[in-house]
Amino acid sequence: MSDIIIDGKIIGRDHYPFIIAEMSGNHNQSLSRALKIVEAAANAGVDAVKLQTYTPDTMTLNEKKDDFTVKDSKSLWRNKTLYELYQEAYTPWDWHKVIFERCKELGLTAFSTPFDESAVDFLESFNVPCYKIASFENTDLPLIRKVAKTGKPIILSTGMCSVAEIEDSVAAARAAGCEELILLKCTSNYPASPKDSNILTIPHMKELFQCPTGLSDHTMGNGVAVASVALGGTVIEKHFTLSRSEGGVDAAFSLEPEEMSALVTETRRAWEALGKVAYGVTEAEKSSKQYRRSLYIVKNLKKGDRLTKENMKIIRPGYGLPPKYYDVLLGKKIIRDVKKGTPLNWDLI
Repeated sequence: MSDIIIDGKIIGRDHYPFIIAEMSGNHNQSLSRALKIVEAAANAGVDAVKLQTYTPDTMTLNEKKDDFTVKDSKSLWRNKTLYELYQEAYTPWDWHKVIFERCKELGLTAFSTPFDESAVDFLESFNVPCYKIASFENTDLPLIRKVAKTGKPIILSTGMCSVAEIEDSVAAARAAGCEELILLKCTSNYPASPKDSNILTIPHMKELFQCPTGLSDHTMGNGVAVASVALGGTVIEKHFTLSRSEGGVDAAFSLEPEEMSALVTETRRAWEALGKVAYGVTEAEKSSKQYRRSLYIVKNLKKGDRLTKENMKIIRPGYGLPPKYYDVLLGKKIIRDVKKGTPLNWDLI
């Protein structure tokens, strides 16, 4: 399974996890705030900032019928109509150029999630390096085919998907020309519970669809994301805001700058810790080996004295024979005078 390169950044098992800060609607309809989010993301050390490209009219109808109203009593957006929600959350299209340019200045990869074909055409005018397909659009095969035809890498969230639905999406993308595909495990609940995350799916999905995998994470904190790296996740996406207390449609389940910085640090540590299957003394442990326990003479002995539990002990440091020889050596004679504190070696027996 080969690495994927996005905007010059390598995504793969032998590289640090690719961290995406999802701005979503956390700009609260302020371009100034959006740019501050970009700057905070860069300071936190992420690899990329992702937008969402839609308008209320490309998402839904301006209707107040029950079908178009959020009724879930546990939802952050309860009683809002879908149109009202997207009016509040969407990123004005004339902001994209400014945001993308600021990302480039700061060394960040900038891309977006298109929600319809017009958004793909718009994003192509910026020559974005890749595309994201959101969980709620992962069964929109015409949209997936449209994105795939650009020839750009696709990052596809799999929230709510059955295996058959993922197969449909993957097949549609590949048939339309997508050669670089990344699948993200996702739980489409806001916020999501770690108990519902099922990240053991990450390595299974990797083998099943023969492509890199990662996590689009809506849980609070960083534990789930860090664990995903240990399971082979190469991409992690988290919503990002300047401050949850300042509100916003997705603020409640978004990371703040210090938390995002910690995510970058801890996922890198998790990746570094994976290493390889290894036993025995590592280079870093060589200096510690001397502090193992070993066999020592603990009383002054004369030639011909026998080793006993009183004059031979298993202690630190580790310059004597290994403790496994303790029973073998009990009762053996010393061949010359030995002082207390001498490591026991075969040439003394």
